[in-house]
Amino acid sequence: MVDELTDDPPRPEAYSTPVARQMSVRSVIEAVLHRGPISRAELARITGLSKQTTSEVVRALEDGGWLRVRGQTQGAVGRSAVTYEIQQDAAFVLGVDLGGTKIHAALANVVGTIVAEEMEPTDSRGGLAVVEQIGALAERLARKAGLAPGGLRCAAMGSPGVVDPRSGKIEIAPNIPGFDRIRVADELERRLGCAVVIENDVNLAAMGEQWQGCCKDVRNFAFIAMGTGIGMGLVLDGRLARGASGAAGEIAFLPVGGDPFDSRGQFHGPFETAIGSVAILQRYRGFGGRMAEDVRGVFAQLAQGEEAAIATLDETARVMVQGMMAIRAVVDPELIVLGGSIGVRDELISRLRALVARHLGGALRIEPSALGSRATLVGAVGTALSRIHDSLFGLTSLQSDFALPAGKATETA
Repeated sequence: MVDELTDDPPRPEAYSTPVARQMSVRSVIEAVLHRGPISRAELARITGLSKQTTSEVVRALEDGGWLRVRGQTQGAVGRSAVTYEIQQDAAFVLGVDLGGTKIHAALANVVGTIVAEEMEPTDSRGGLAVVEQIGALAERLARKAGLAPGGLRCAAMGSPGVVDPRSGKIEIAPNIPGFDRIRVADELERRLGCAVVIENDVNLAAMGEQWQGCCKDVRNFAFIAMGTGIGMGLVLDGRLARGASGAAGEIAFLPVGGDPFDSRGQFHGPFETAIGSVAILQRYRGFGGRMAEDVRGVFAQLAQGEEAAIATLDETARVMVQGMMAIRAVVDPELIVLGGSIGVRDELISRLRALVARHLGGALRIEPSALGSRATLVGAVGTALSRIHDSLFGLTSLQSDFALPAGKATETA
């Protein structure tokens, strides 16, 4: 895999050490990201750098195409100062939300504004055919945005399954056949011609909520996606928890809702087997329900007051709260965010809150995803931006105390 991005921005030579140069560039870039347009005098005041050093850093970044003049401010006694902002088109990133049925991709500029976006069905052949599909999709987005060849600096993709952080291999991704037999990150890097970060899709959804959703000021939270299956992204002390092999958050395998030693549940996990969409429909049938053909139908019958649908949601919520109790006992999150087609339903969330209030004293806050179906895509864009900011300017990552600018990853320019 490509470990570092190339074409570092020019750094002024007036500093005594590479570390000092990196810190100076980082300080200026971070200040412009958060406060621009901004003058050199204001940059010097905010960063604590001397005026001469600030001017040299600004000049080098402007010459390298990372800063541009925005305008002028009018000071006292007619004096004015030039203001600078980030050159938004200096670099672009690609965010990809890969699912078993669809691929959702977006191209964003260096400040996080999405400039092109498309969605299409996932190639059912899987493997290298999906890699090629993502490459072709990236090329279409680049043409749509008028991006010059080589302008894509980094891509991040959210994928179902367990992503090994050491090898980049994807395991347990049954909806994408053949992905467990190739080094997906390597293949994508060859196809896209840039650095590629691959992360579990629910982990990226959690990072999306941390960047632009309902968890901006929350240091410890869990994002649980509940739909066909169930998965969790876990953020502790502001950082994504991946575990030793990338399997942290695979709550489908919690020994809740079924026998963990029953071989019938070893593929999907006992918790998912008890709470996924198939289980909900089976539960509905077990309670005597006959009118619904899928989970959406169960919710429709719930709105009609059907007893079988009411019992189904009550029991589903009870099993779900058992899982939440286990999560709370181990990591004690401040907040649990629910996403996915089932998780965001008000009918389920109200039941979960009532059970938590009754059995946990209301100590656990539950909220629906603020980003909805775009959470993984937003997280992918934010992760790719974090990577290029860190590699080019020495900024800390999205998972640290540094926050990326409040860009528009939920909008298209």
